[in-house]
Amino acid sequence: MSEVDIALLLCGLLAGGEVETRRHFEAVGEARHVRVDCETDRHVIEIGLDKASSRDSLHQAIFAAELTGKTPLVILIDRDGVEGRYEYETRRVAARVGVGYARCAGHVVERWRATQPWRDAVAGWDVPRAGPVRSLCDLASLATDAGG
Repeated sequence: MSEVDIALLLCGLLAGGEVETRRHFEAVGEARHVRVDCETDRHVIEIGLDKASSRDSLHQAIFAAELTGKTPLVILIDRDGVEGRYEYETRRVAARVGVGYARCAGHVVERWRATQPWRDAVAGWDVPRAGPVRSLCDLASLATDAGG
């Protein structure tokens, strides 16, 4: 699955988040915009795959937070089950600058979304809260931060 496909699946689990929202700003006298992968009432979330292109996720999340006043989060989708170079770098830098970070196994996101109709969401957040699934996609602390 592509980054956009995963963002669509994941964002729907996060308190009814909106996918690919546009945030407008002006720079050098010109109207510009950025796209936010997932936006909730309280968060702007950038979702990246476990590869080099995910390095800009922190920048995008922080800039979107600057435009919106919301809390920035970065979620990397792990496709090989290993915290590789890009997940490691992102986790360390996110901690350094105070941005929320989570790593989710791509297959868990797909399965969790597919079984959504059989679970009750807490405050709109349908995320793994316990057991082995949480260890593969720990978004519960983000939900707690959001009041879920």
